[in-house]
Parts: sequence; C-alpha cells; structure tokens
Amino acid sequence: MIDSNFIKIYTGNFAVVKRIAMELNTLNINPIIKDQAESAILGGFGGTLAPDFQEVFVHKDELERATEVINNITKELES
Repeated sequence: MIDSNFIKIYTGNFAVVKRIAMELNTLNINPIIKDQAESAILGGFGGTLAPDFQEVFVHKDELERATEVINNITKELES
C-alpha cells in the first residue's frame, strides 16, 4: 500500500463539498476533490449508485485547520 500525505476529511454531496472547498481555499488550503461517479464515467464504466457522492482530501499538515472548517459548516447545516 502506498503511503499518502493526504487524508480524507469529508464525504458528501456536491453542494456541501463545493462550499467546503471554497472555505478551505480562502485559508490557502487546496483540497483534492474525488468524484467516484465522474471517474467511472471518464473510465468508461458508466455511473455509480451514488452519483452525488464526493470526497474531500487535504494534506496532513493542513488537517487541523481543515477540520475546523468542516466542523463549522456541518454545525451550520444542522441548525
């Protein structure tokens, strides 16, 4: 298994992931967004069962600040 310097911090729908990415970018954190459905389509395998499902990854060095952003956004969405 390859050791990665990136950690998955969130899994959810496109709208929330887009908001998280925007907030992280304002803090000069560049997230990696992984879209399983888009990858499958581009690979010629068709769609997935959850087409609105995306994952957000950040570098290990930025984990603490990124986690704060995730917590703030999810708290806001729950209220």
